[in-house]
Amino acid sequence: MKTPASASAIAMLTAACLAAPSLAADDEATRRDLFAVITLHGLPCGEVVGVATRGENDHLATCKDGNRYRVFLNAEGRVVVERQ
Repeated sequence: MKTPASASAIAMLTAACLAAPSLAADDEATRRDLFAVITLHGLPCGEVVGVATRGENDHLATCKDGNRYRVFLNAEGRVVVERQ
């Protein structure tokens, strides 16, 4: 019984380790996308250094210059950027 449990634990650990780099790549892409949206709205942001996902298409972006913005889709499907 120990052998299947050990194999299962090793498989789960391996999957978690392989998933970590892909999550980091998505995070970088999300930061770049949010920076572009904030900049296109004419708001100051040197670089997005942190992202907190609040829901689907709803993010809180923290900029290098200290500004924080909520970027989300409104009921009409438009992108909205609110200073926090």
